[in-house]
Amino acid sequence: MTSLSNPVQAAPVGHPAYSQTFPCEPETAEVGRKLVRDALAVWRLDDLADRAALVMSELIANAVRHTPCASIRLMVGRPSARRVRIGVVDRAPSRLPVLSPADADDESGRGLFLIDAIADRWGYELHGRRGRTWAKEVWAELLIEAEQ
Repeated sequence: MTSLSNPVQAAPVGHPAYSQTFPCEPETAEVGRKLVRDALAVWRLDDLADRAALVMSELIANAVRHTPCASIRLMVGRPSARRVRIGVVDRAPSRLPVLSPADADDESGRGLFLIDAIADRWGYELHGRRGRTWAKEVWAELLIEAEQ
């Protein structure tokens, strides 16, 4: 069973973030939900926890199902005071996420539709240098309500 090896702690300066690498396996979804809930608790954003945990689960499920990667990097960050960003990085940059409809009798294929409905925005970024792409991050952002 995969577990968090380091407790989530708030960053003292800059844009706070937490990330850790885990096996690319279905059991990592449980750890990912804990990671996002712990980070949001540190930032006193518990009201986003259910939505954020579902987004993390779906991002992990997509990586597990659609990439041959042995490991994935889970990320939770605050790119601004008004946004929380949840991401999963894998080393399969040629396998890009596609929002395509699932048939009514399909047993899977709705993950990105859920993310699209829950998140305020989502997308992906390719990572690399010197013209060589080595990874992609699929991410989703949730807006923080003003009264927080």
